[in-house]
Amino acid sequence: MKPVELAEGIYWVGVVDWNIRDFHGYSVYQGTTYNAYLIMDEKIALIDTVKKPFADELLANISQIVDPKKIDYVISNHTEMDHSGGLPRVMHKVGEGKPLYCSKMGHKNLSRHFPQTWNYHPVEDGGQLSLGKRTLTFMETRMLHWPDSMFTYVNGDEILFSSDAFGQHYAGLERFDDQMGEAIMPHAKKYFANILLLYSPLILKLVDKVTEMGLPIRMICPDHGIIWRTDPTKIIKAYVEWSEQKPRRKAVVIYDTMWHSTEIMADAIVYALGEEGVDARPLHLRTNHRSDVITEVLDAGAVIVGSPTLNNGLFPTVGDFLTYMKGLKPKNKVAAAFGSYGWSGEAVKLVTQELEQMGFRMIDPGVKVQYIPDEQALNACRDLGKKIAAALPA
Repeated sequence: MKPVELAEGIYWVGVVDWNIRDFHGYSVYQGTTYNAYLIMDEKIALIDTVKKPFADELLANISQIVDPKKIDYVISNHTEMDHSGGLPRVMHKVGEGKPLYCSKMGHKNLSRHFPQTWNYHPVEDGGQLSLGKRTLTFMETRMLHWPDSMFTYVNGDEILFSSDAFGQHYAGLERFDDQMGEAIMPHAKKYFANILLLYSPLILKLVDKVTEMGLPIRMICPDHGIIWRTDPTKIIKAYVEWSEQKPRRKAVVIYDTMWHSTEIMADAIVYALGEEGVDARPLHLRTNHRSDVITEVLDAGAVIVGSPTLNNGLFPTVGDFLTYMKGLKPKNKVAAAFGSYGWSGEAVKLVTQELEQMGFRMIDPGVKVQYIPDEQALNACRDLGKKIAAALPA
């Protein structure tokens, strides 16, 4: 692809992965990008590389601007292989002895990923590197979302290279937020919910830190998706809102079903919630990918999970989702369980235990129905919906 100039002498030289559909368990129906950036100054710096199969395409993009051998510094903001996989190829082309800047944890992690003996320059939080007219400032951002993560800030140009923060998994010809408008926000929300939700407390601290430092930010350049040039504060405000996890009057009814009995119960709960003015929706776990479901959980005030009993336990898709959600640690939710069974009926109790362990406030012991729900059972489901609605903010 043709490089895109972001500011005088600063270029996007990344690649678009049109065909990827699964990103370690996260569905990416519209692909993704691996963003890398080139800064032309008295000294030339490359910020981040790309996934290994795309390394030659990255080098071809750089070559449209400058011979890669003329690059003076390579900066690795993050060790994860979608950004460092192309590093051996790039360093071989640039020159194995060229300085490679990274965080201290980045040095440790890169050394474990790659056998090459590179010229590592681990940086301190707040450390700087002069390129001539420009100075880069490095900001350590541990666990956003790996221990090695850091940001690189270009003084004067007021550009923040934010690694895996503020990104989205989206493949397109658009490079900037103003080319996408509101259409990019669902991708950004899904990215946050599935990758950064766990680190919400750290994100709030990071925003406070940047505010205290008084760094003006004119542009945010993440390692995935579009670049925020028109209104970078928009995505920062969204991250603060999502990190605060304030419950909305919204409920998600997440379930799977064998012979439709649990599905009938789910529908009864949803309709009862709707009658009480709650934004509610049923999410069948074999129709909706876990990463789309957790995106809906992000701003929901209530999580209701339904499972039939299978072999004295949870239905497999429900167990899978509960494990996934537990790892992301959503907060400030009320919850309940429901489900159908044939003869043993353990699933509702098991779901309830899992939700309790996640710190959710349980509204009800749970509703379980043997075989097919009759009118009495459906009334119990409707009552559960009303009870949930009463526990949500007005």
